[in-house]
This record gives sequence, structure tokens and C-alpha cells, in this order.
Amino acid sequence: MSSNNQLSLFEYSQPGQKELIPTNSKIPIPPGTYENLTELKKHCQQCHRCELGNTRQNAVIFRGNPAASIMVVGEAPGQNEDETGLPFVGRAGQLLDKILASVQLDREKDVYICNVNNCRPPGNRTPTSEEIAACKPYLLEQIRLVDPKIILLAGATAVKGVIGDKRGITKIRGTWIQWEGCLCMPIFHPSYLLRNPSRERGSPKWLMWQDIQAVRAKLDLIGNHN
Repeated sequence: MSSNNQLSLFEYSQPGQKELIPTNSKIPIPPGTYENLTELKKHCQQCHRCELGNTRQNAVIFRGNPAASIMVVGEAPGQNEDETGLPFVGRAGQLLDKILASVQLDREKDVYICNVNNCRPPGNRTPTSEEIAACKPYLLEQIRLVDPKIILLAGATAVKGVIGDKRGITKIRGTWIQWEGCLCMPIFHPSYLLRNPSRERGSPKWLMWQDIQAVRAKLDLIGNHN
């Protein structure tokens, strides 16, 4: 590829200032592109690597502690998130907070929360493979910058979007998976738990309680070994 073609992949906000976002979603964002999350967040707000950038109110990047030991990755913003610019602030987010608090994890101090996609799909539909691919470089950069000890993949879309596993969430939830040097656990998405409120043994909520306790135990074990 010639240098002229390479330059055409990038937009310029000011003369002589190169933006870090390739405008073509098929052009990857190289690892190490962003020095910090502030820079990444700024560029995400300008992103139009897929059509979702045309319909969003806000790009929804993250909340929580950028130095957290645990990262939670969800699917995509909903209406509340699109309006506020923060992930997991609706009913599912409130339930997630309660789940974390049940094992003494604070969402602001102990956890970093983000999504596979930064923009809300119309009608809260599942993001397409193309939309996930367009946003994945931002997610990989967040993982690199935060460097969590544990990544919780909330729901099948998060599992597929991060590690590429297409198995159903009921088959792999609660299992530890090594991926790119990270320790990952698929878990039920809190919205799924809202649709299945039973607390009976073997129910999704009961299984989530087992999973989050395992996460707490693993975190304590890792901490004791450091």
C-alpha cells in the first residue's frame, strides 16, 4: 500500500493533525494507538466506523476504575445508556451493581465496565458482526490500557465479540477461559436475570450467585499470590 493510500484512511480535524481513527471499519486500529482512556474516549465520540455512529446520542465508553482488577464487558448501550453516555445505568446496570456488591465489589473502585459496542443499536437489537468488528479495536485497547486480572463476559454477544466463542451462554457460563493472557469468565447478562427472576436452585439467578462467588474467590487468590 502506498503512503498516499495509507493517509487517505484517516481524517484530519485540523491541518497537520492526524486523527487516530481509520474511517474504514475494515482498517484495524493498531494496538498501542492510544496512550490513555481519555484519548480513546475522545475519539470514540467522533467515531463513524459503522452506521451506529449516525443514530447515537452518545458513544458509551466506560465507567468505574481504569485501574480495576475486574473488567465487565456487556453487549451494547440501551436507551438509558445512550442518553447518559454511561454503560449499565438502567435496570440491568442496577442489578449488576447489586450482584457485585453481594461479594463486596464496588462498581466505582473495584470494577471497570464497558461494552462490546459503544453505540446503541436501533431498537436495542443485537449488534451485527460488522458492528462488533468495527468497535472491537476500541475494546482491545481498553483491555490493554486497564490490564485487568479478570474479565467477566456478560452474555453471549460479549463472549462472541471478545473471544470469538459462539457457544450458548448456558453452556459456558461459570467456566474459566484463558484468552490472550487474560482470565475470562462468561456470565449471564443482568437483563437475562431480570427476565428470569426465580431464585430456585439451578435457576439463572442461583447460578449467577455461584459464579460471582467463584470470581470473588479467584480474585482473592490472585491477590494473595501477588
